[in-house]
Amino acid sequence: MTSTALTVQQTGRPTGFPTPGHFRFAESPVPEPAPGTALVENLYWSVDPYHREMMDGDFELNAPLEGRSLGRIIATRDPVALPEGEIVFHRRGWRTHAVVRPEEVRRLPRYEGVPLSAYLSILGGTGLTAYVGLTRIARLRAGEDLFVSAAAGGVGTATGRFARLLGAGRLIGSAGTAEKVRYLTRQVGYDAAFDYHDGPVADLLAKAAPAGVDVFVDNVGGEHLGAAIGALRERGRVVRVGTVGQYNTPDAPPVVFDHADLVEKSLRVEGFLVRDHLHVQEELYEFAVPHLLSGALALDETVVDGFERIVDAFLLMLRGGNTRKILVRHSPNP
Repeated sequence: MTSTALTVQQTGRPTGFPTPGHFRFAESPVPEPAPGTALVENLYWSVDPYHREMMDGDFELNAPLEGRSLGRIIATRDPVALPEGEIVFHRRGWRTHAVVRPEEVRRLPRYEGVPLSAYLSILGGTGLTAYVGLTRIARLRAGEDLFVSAAAGGVGTATGRFARLLGAGRLIGSAGTAEKVRYLTRQVGYDAAFDYHDGPVADLLAKAAPAGVDVFVDNVGGEHLGAAIGALRERGRVVRVGTVGQYNTPDAPPVVFDHADLVEKSLRVEGFLVRDHLHVQEELYEFAVPHLLSGALALDETVVDGFERIVDAFLLMLRGGNTRKILVRHSPNP
């Protein structure tokens, strides 16, 4: 076992997009587990848009950052609750090693044929966000048409695939490049998609969905939100997942839409935090795993190898440089 641990620390508060200079890698001895805890060697890390929001004040400066991770217990002082060799999910990520207590981890069910990475993507917080958004917030009904912003990212691809399995009608997505648009329509199952750089979002959406939509799953906010409210049919729903389009532009103009639409079309706009729906995790497994094993549900993952590249992967995601859910892997054979 290596004797050195690495952690990523935030060194300053960014204005606009963060840069590599806002982070540093810190070395320390691998920690020893105290009684009632265990030492985890991390194997996979998730980099997520919400980390950018936390950089504005939730993350403590010059201290290890937090995040979703999968790791193997390599030393334990509680062999019953934290057995050595067990693979666990926890939120003490952005470090190579973490000391955890039983209440801080979730032991993973293992399904033959399901790769470990899936527990941070389609079976993890990304997939849970998409599933809760569709089943609990939108209450999607078979045949309803859906519009998804940032559709080529982790939540967007999971939303499209789940919506198709749940019997949705027409699926429309927006993305930031022509390559991502092609991926959505050729690989994920979207019926139509557009590059939002090609014109006003309202015009592009009207062309892709001339009869309107029933549900909008919003990962972006801004112009997308305004356009979608105008395109929603009577009793349409907006599922507010995130506002990634504004995380790095605090001076972005306010969303513009006809507020009368909310009343006259009986629209519902609802945001949610996935941490308030963790009780749905087992239901997600029951829904998604059979489809994964049958091949009806595919993994949309971009995997970056090497913990030393985690900051690069995070910044790439913020700039929209990735397609699919982006993960960082300790090595090709974790």
